[in-house]
Amino acid sequence: MSWTADGYVATVTITNFQMYRHITSPGWSLGWVWAKREVIWSMQGAEAVDQGDCSTFTETMPHSCKRDPLVVDLLPGAPYNQQVARCCKGGVLTSWGQDPSSAVSAFQFTVGHSGNSNKTVRLPKNFTFYGPGRGYTCSHPKIAPNSAFYSSDGRRKTYASMTWNVTCTYTQFLASETPTCCLSMSSFYSSKITPCQACACGCQDRTACILKESDLESVTGLNAPLLQCTTHNCPIQVHWHVKENYKGYWRLKITITNLNYRLNYSQWTLVVEHPNFSNIMEVYSFSYRPIAPFSSNNGTALFYGLKSVNDVLLEAGPNGNVQSEMILQKDSAFTLEQGWAFPRKVYFDGDECVMPLPESFPFLPNLANANPVPLSALACILVAIFLALLS
Repeated sequence: MSWTADGYVATVTITNFQMYRHITSPGWSLGWVWAKREVIWSMQGAEAVDQGDCSTFTETMPHSCKRDPLVVDLLPGAPYNQQVARCCKGGVLTSWGQDPSSAVSAFQFTVGHSGNSNKTVRLPKNFTFYGPGRGYTCSHPKIAPNSAFYSSDGRRKTYASMTWNVTCTYTQFLASETPTCCLSMSSFYSSKITPCQACACGCQDRTACILKESDLESVTGLNAPLLQCTTHNCPIQVHWHVKENYKGYWRLKITITNLNYRLNYSQWTLVVEHPNFSNIMEVYSFSYRPIAPFSSNNGTALFYGLKSVNDVLLEAGPNGNVQSEMILQKDSAFTLEQGWAFPRKVYFDGDECVMPLPESFPFLPNLANANPVPLSALACILVAIFLALLS
């Protein structure tokens, strides 16, 4: 943004362009390695978690002397003189699909011992981003066109002296060795309930989970079991129920259950792919937004909670679930056969859920044999007819 006697003042902007994956509490943290012996004199809107060894400085003490600083966002309610625009959210960023205005965070800092010209400044390297856990891989910084800024009245345009871009991409397998979500199914036309696949999120010993809520009283320690005992061992279970079939419409119910006793899911998101989702007529209890990544496919929908109502999925227990019903208009492809009414893919908080095997889907009964007449009953009917004819 500007030059100082031994360095520069920079503004860092973090934008979450992910459509349905947000950065949850305790928030993001950003790290890098200085190219030379730079120090951070001061920061606004964020802070370095470790000051490092600044014993060589006798007059003004730097904010951080670490060669590999790690920076975190300030908490809401930070003193006004420590804030900058778009800062101080505790590192929490919403997904771009939910609210682009809340998907951006920023901070400003003063760098020293770097030189004060475009020829002397060196780009930092080895960027790392946690959001808040693992899963992100960052590119090398690249010099980009200088950022432009407009005055409050929009009449004057100024530019930064230098601009660098770093892109960090998310990989589910880096974030967790096992999946974190699974899907179960049921329907009005079948008494069969299709459960989540066994060991969908890894198999777990029964001694390492909680069988019933009363067991929580005897659990102590940070390494104590957190999940409810299930055959699938997933912290999140999504249940899809085909509820009713009308002449021109059909109705389904979605339930999201949190099986983790020590974790709330704030600003959760659910993304579902289904070919009939381009014809959603009404959604109850959830916010809904269509996602059309490709012009030829409009069958992807984003769901999330209503603010201050059900945007927080509470920990496991009687209140540890959220649910919604929705009505969809039938299109020409609609059928209840061959599992068509069930989703193609489901994502919770941006991570793909494990689907049941196709052969386990609830299928329509064979109407020809739906209620077969027992042979003994058929014999009785024939005898009764024969006796009636004789009389």
